[in-house]
Amino acid sequence: HLYIFFLILALSLSFFSTTKVKAKPFFIDEIKIQEKLENNFNKEKLINKGFKKAFEELMSKLVQSKDLIKIKNVKLNEIKSMIETFTIKEEKFINKTYNLNLGVLFNKKKVFNYLDNKKIFPSEIKDENFLFIPILLDQSNNDILVYSNNPFYDNWRADDKREYLISYVLPTEDLEDLRIIRKNYLEIENFDFEKIIEKYSMSNSIVAIFFKNENEIKVLSKIKIKEKKVIKSNSFKNINLKSTENLLRLINELKITYEDFWKENNLINTSIKLPILVQVDNQNFSLSLKFEEILNELDLISSFSIKRFNKNKVFYELIFNGTAKKFIDVMSEQNFNFDTQNKIWILK
Repeated sequence: HLYIFFLILALSLSFFSTTKVKAKPFFIDEIKIQEKLENNFNKEKLINKGFKKAFEELMSKLVQSKDLIKIKNVKLNEIKSMIETFTIKEEKFINKTYNLNLGVLFNKKKVFNYLDNKKIFPSEIKDENFLFIPILLDQSNNDILVYSNNPFYDNWRADDKREYLISYVLPTEDLEDLRIIRKNYLEIENFDFEKIIEKYSMSNSIVAIFFKNENEIKVLSKIKIKEKKVIKSNSFKNINLKSTENLLRLINELKITYEDFWKENNLINTSIKLPILVQVDNQNFSLSLKFEEILNELDLISSFSIKRFNKNKVFYELIFNGTAKKFIDVMSEQNFNFDTQNKIWILK
């Protein structure tokens, strides 16, 4: 009977686990490329262009802007070596032009190894919503603009790029908030926006105060990520806000600053390889399944496997790119709690 029990147990485990579980790949979707149908048309070359485009988008999501220069001249063969598979989602011929839509799967471990060789720490790809409150102070006429006639309020979401991780929520026009902000015009740098922010029930926010004079725009950004608060300062010279091109360039540069800060907040230190042993109750199949799903989703998990099991317990061995405290915090966000008193942690 015991033999039959373990046979059934082994078979059931094989359905949701393997001895070596691969990390979930990076999937870059909706890569659209096109080329004129001429005598020298080559479909393979077009697909290769798609691979490069997909890789560039992946890097823009994973890597801070200061590190992108280090991977600018990556060779096609290197990119191909990191690709697990790809799909041609759609191909169309329109007006003698060939249009291709690709989906590309990149092997996470190979991508991380590539970045490690370049001495670049990647970041978790975490899409997030931020409340964004832009306030324009025109110092030439002592005017303050929050909603109406504020070009940053009107155009902030005009040129969102696919690779951006931050989605911005702009405040609704509120006359009482406008009155309070105007009242504190002279002390706006030190004004506490917390009462305005809390109306939106959002963990993350950016209050950007634009100081405009004849030759320069200075930007004071008050960034809040959960309980963490940071102030950043930027300046832009010779910007004409009436020029759409100037305005969108400034907005894009600021967005890159915010993206970099968000990535910095979610860095993966691939040089830290913390081995963790976790024990899970074998009777709780759904808990094991959910635990594996989360391990497979998290960029901070380098690898994991089932080390051993018996009729009562399953023992997982995993490699985590971070500290023990970081692991506890990350798993707590997923509603997993551990007893960490012994060498083998128990998932409760």
